[in-house]
Amino acid sequence: MTNTDGLLIPEWDDLPDGIHAVTTTRLGGFSEAPYSSFNLAHHVGDDLPSVKRNRARLADLLELPAVPQWLSQVHGIQVMRFLEPEVATLQADASYTNKPGVPLAIMTADCLPVLIASKDGEELGAAHAGWRGLCDGVIEALTGHFRARPDELTVWLGPAIGPEAFEVGAEVRTAFMAVDPKAELCFVEQSNGKYLADIYGLVRQRLTRLGISSVSGGEYCTVTDKEHFFSYRRDGKTGRMATLIWR
Repeated sequence: MTNTDGLLIPEWDDLPDGIHAVTTTRLGGFSEAPYSSFNLAHHVGDDLPSVKRNRARLADLLELPAVPQWLSQVHGIQVMRFLEPEVATLQADASYTNKPGVPLAIMTADCLPVLIASKDGEELGAAHAGWRGLCDGVIEALTGHFRARPDELTVWLGPAIGPEAFEVGAEVRTAFMAVDPKAELCFVEQSNGKYLADIYGLVRQRLTRLGISSVSGGEYCTVTDKEHFFSYRRDGKTGRMATLIWR
């Protein structure tokens, strides 16, 4: 599943040459419980020097060309365009670049990280797709920044809460069905009146509607795989993984 450094390297169909992508796991860092050990988020209550060491280790492991474009994520659909390396942390839930040497980054601990690349390798995007952002259109907002046509895009779905663990209220199902009635297929009713939601299935539906057919990933569950992944749903106070893409 992971390489010797505890990193998850995507098995991604149609990924063009020269594009690098990775998701971190919770392994191999310096943070102590409950953030043990490779937490990359400043905002979760972890010891900040430990987070700094973890981010420095990430840059060294990946030989990043610049500091990652960290976002202050708010479960919205705002997209930041990065046309050169920046140092500020900006409020948004997706990012786009058409420049080399600009690493895009998304942090998650159950929400779905979505990476997008044009098949010619010229354009890249990353989105934080919790259910609210996904329902409201964060994927549509991000792909709207690409010059490439939908059939010229390829997508990888990173580790997220799996369909056997993501219990939601009826209002979540209703919200998705208001956008696309076919979303009903991604919800399984439970005896308590709630539903199990398949976030991987929901994002694949959105991508299909956009005309994007090259989609890889979507086989992990952050909740059930405690060894490798942080999970807010499982643990409450916990760290965050990072999913990055750059060229």
